Amino acid sequence: MPLHPFDSHAGTGAGPASAAPAEAIARPQGDPANADSQGSHGALPAGAPRSAFGWFVRGMRHAVTVPALVLLASYLGYGALLQGVGFPPWAGALSTLLIWALPAQVILVGGLVSGVPLPALALAVGLSSIRFLPMTMSIAPYIRSHRGRLLVDLLCAHYVAMTMWLEGLRLLPPLPTEARVPFALGMGNFYIASAMLGTVLGYMLAAQVPPLLAAALLLMTPLSFTLMLVRNSRTPTDWLAFAAGFVLMPLTLGLGGGLDLMIAGIGGGTLAYVGGRIAERRRA
Repeated sequence: MPLHPFDSHAGTGAGPASAAPAEAIARPQGDPANADSQGSHGALPAGAPRSAFGWFVRGMRHAVTVPALVLLASYLGYGALLQGVGFPPWAGALSTLLIWALPAQVILVGGLVSGVPLPALALAVGLSSIRFLPMTMSIAPYIRSHRGRLLVDLLCAHYVAMTMWLEGLRLLPPLPTEARVPFALGMGNFYIASAMLGTVLGYMLAAQVPPLLAAALLLMTPLSFTLMLVRNSRTPTDWLAFAAGFVLMPLTLGLGGGLDLMIAGIGGGTLAYVGGRIAERRRA
């Protein structure tokens, strides 16, 4: 598993003993608003890429990890679901590319199959994906091009899903400012390519995938995200948000149209933020 973007042997197990462990960069340090000052602007370590394309390739290499395998397996289940309801495979792969949110994609397919009106379906998909807004805002300082390239900024923002968000906050802050965008694009392209491949393979192998196994594969994504959140949690706010999600999600599970995710995510996150600030003031 890659340890650090500066390790030229990352992912091979042959990195130097002095390579920084993943926990050392598990959380951005300082104020994200001053993200420009956090990267290295001096001489790069030996083995660091010297071009944007080099950092793009390095980002793809660092994406070849367990999260990418979990995405592939989860989208195998999604592809099997598409075959089971008669949804075209090309449309399923396109939904992966354009929506890039498995719960929203399942809502889309289920709504289309059951004949839900398109305006209501669009609202449901939008509500289920609104959780990405605060995630994108929190990682935005590390994925901005800083050169007025709006299309590049929008593309980086589109790539922000749970896996990209967690791994981005872990890996991007230590990088030089000019390396972050190509590195993020490399990771994002690999993640989406893995998901699209899983969608097509799952559709093709649907006859060999029992329905129970397909459902289990879909479950791998939230289980993986849970483990990644535990790994990256450091402050009281992190742990409070984690606990609030577990408490609120079962209570809101019966709400349709993605309201369960919105209420549990935004409501739980707000409670965790307030509780975390109170805990920090008491410790101070």
